[in-house]
Amino acid sequence: MGLKGKLAVSMEVKCGGHLFHDLYQTKPHHVSNISPNKVTGFDLHEGGIGEVGSVVTWKYKEDGNEKIAKCVIEEVMDDEKKSITWKGIEGDLLERYNAFTVNISCDQHWITWTFVYEKKTEDTPEPLTFLGYVTDLTKDIEAHHVEK
Repeated sequence: MGLKGKLAVSMEVKCGGHLFHDLYQTKPHHVSNISPNKVTGFDLHEGGIGEVGSVVTWKYKEDGNEKIAKCVIEEVMDDEKKSITWKGIEGDLLERYNAFTVNISCDQHWITWTFVYEKKTEDTPEPLTFLGYVTDLTKDIEAHHVEK
């Protein structure tokens, strides 16, 4: 078994994917208002919101446990692709993984989350719990936009 892995989930949403892209690119600090049980905070350390090279920290609850993920924004694509990629540089995910990158892409009514990671050991589990977490977060954001 290899130490490197890639997991992806695509979900159809009732609201347009552009709403997700706009949220994560221009108003990521609002995610905690939409889903306070899952995202408890967002901090910008360097750069600007939604800009490549910016350093941000996400504070979140996974399985009831407080966690953090400090990331650098690696890529932001507008127009057709509507995609953002964060690379983990500190935090809870990097306790189990040597490298962890998260991408969200928004295509019409489809949201796709992709994780690319390198496990520290063969015994490190695949990040299925975190995949379930972003799936639930996507449902919260969808419900928020559909209710409006």
